[in-house]
Amino acid sequence: MCGRYVSVAERTDLIELYDATSAESSTASASYNVAPTQNVTAVIERLTSSDDDGVQRSLRLLKWGLVPFWANDPKVGSRMINARVETLAEKPAFRQAFAKRRTVLPANGYYEWAPEEIDGKIRKQPYYIHPAEDGVLSLAGLYELWADPSKDKDDPERWLRTVTIITTDATGPAGEIHDRTPLILPMERIDAWLDPQLTHPDKVRALLTGIELDPLAVRRVSTTVNNVRTNGPQLLEPVGDEADRPLQLALG
Repeated sequence: MCGRYVSVAERTDLIELYDATSAESSTASASYNVAPTQNVTAVIERLTSSDDDGVQRSLRLLKWGLVPFWANDPKVGSRMINARVETLAEKPAFRQAFAKRRTVLPANGYYEWAPEEIDGKIRKQPYYIHPAEDGVLSLAGLYELWADPSKDKDDPERWLRTVTIITTDATGPAGEIHDRTPLILPMERIDAWLDPQLTHPDKVRALLTGIELDPLAVRRVSTTVNNVRTNGPQLLEPVGDEADRPLQLALG
């Protein structure tokens, strides 16, 4: 799964990296401990005209935890922080978003926890996974719009925008840490993934297979990251004298 990640890239750098033409005035603050239910920065692309001849790519603020458009209660979003890639086109909660509302969430890295024996007890040890040469990872996601029935149609706060991160099987050494991993998209697939005019399930699904990633690295970090209220670059410091080690991860 993906339950925490790091997002500290500058807003201007993200606009350039993803060729965005606009950005909300309020984007998520830099965080070394992004957690579910928080607002996060996402890259989306939407049609800009009724005849479907133009799109606009932008940075938007979304709440992590997808609320389906048909949901009766937005609290359901806390249980939908991740979406399994294997069932995106079939599950009612994700089916329409998979076809029309795809996004990427920029991340400098993410955390996973592995069960380890520490002081005679089995505890979950956090690991930080990140690009070996720094940079930004593009986590594949889906976003959804939910209309609050208690608010007037012209109320600007009527719409709740939420997002989920897609996960897939973790292979090789990555699978020894956790059996699931966020699905990371290489830059050459971003344009097609964000394209709202690409709606055929088979063509969309093809974008999530055979992915070759740039080298990743992993390090053990302190369990202080377990507390969602803890933040700061100290969370990325390796435990003891352990250095980063290469991490091979093949997707699809």
